[in-house]
Amino acid sequence: MSPPFQRILLADADATAAVAGHIAMALGAGDTLLLQGDIGAGKTTFARALIRARLKSSQEDVPSPTFTLVQTYDAGDLEIWHCDLYRLTDSQEVLELGLDDAFAEAICLIEWPDRLGPNLPSDPLLCNFSAGTVHHVLTISGSARWQALLGKLHV
Repeated sequence: MSPPFQRILLADADATAAVAGHIAMALGAGDTLLLQGDIGAGKTTFARALIRARLKSSQEDVPSPTFTLVQTYDAGDLEIWHCDLYRLTDSQEVLELGLDDAFAEAICLIEWPDRLGPNLPSDPLLCNFSAGTVHHVLTISGSARWQALLGKLHV
């Protein structure tokens, strides 16, 4: 994986939504974000904000896919897949979900990407969340393409 190119302090949910909104507008079919971090570090908050921004609907119901594993959203020209792989026990289960096709055709937000095993998509953006006592931190890593696409994120 590429070295980090941005570290962002997330003071609150509004700051998280601002970053997610900026990233949402830069995404296209085949883009995958790997959302890493401990429980409570902000992965789902970020994913919800990104989906709502992309759908241009702040009131969109965006449930956590913890139990369903995958929630899909019609974003007009493409689908958004929000996946929570925490409950998977074998990386082969990823193929049963249809993620290999989604990686090529949809925007994919993958929580607990370590469960993908060898089934990692090509050129993902790694979003590593860590919870602090005052704020959360988002560290972003990715290829030169991602660095050029996202530029310097300001919140």
